[in-house]
Order: sequence, then C-alpha cells, then structure tokens
Amino acid sequence: MTVEVVCATADRQRLHRLTLPTGSTVIQAVEQSGILQEMPEAEFDPSHLGIFSRRVAPDDALHDGDRVEIYRPLTLDPKDARRRRAG
Repeated sequence: MTVEVVCATADRQRLHRLTLPTGSTVIQAVEQSGILQEMPEAEFDPSHLGIFSRRVAPDDALHDGDRVEIYRPLTLDPKDARRRRAG
C-alpha cells in the first residue's frame, strides 16, 4: 500500500510517499519515512499524529492512500488570539 507522511514547521514542510506492507501502523510509517531525521527541529510527540486531520493512535493500522500528519504544538492558544483581536 502507498501512504504519505507529512510534517511542517514554521519554516518548511516535507512530504514523503512510501510503499508499506499491508497492516503497517502509523508509527511504522513515520519511522520508515525518515522525515524526523530530515527535520530534527520538528518537535515529535507520538500522541500528536493524525490521518487527514483526524487524530489517531501511533499503533492504528493504515489503509492504502492514507496521509499521516505529524502535528506540531500550537504557538499561541486560540482563546488568547481571539482576546487579542477583540481587545
């Protein structure tokens, strides 16, 4: 099966397309993509992963065509941002 792994920082973004055996997990895709070694500045937390904007666990199984997304921490709390704009 073919999947994509994506990661973005404030300065750059990377997308890797890989072919994995059926039954592979989200964390296996991240590890095999090599994206974390390519982007050491990206803060990686295995609990902040998703597939097409839906949060998933690292051990969830992948399906052909999935797009694994590595989420980064928020730089500003959305509630604080709204308060600043309103004030």
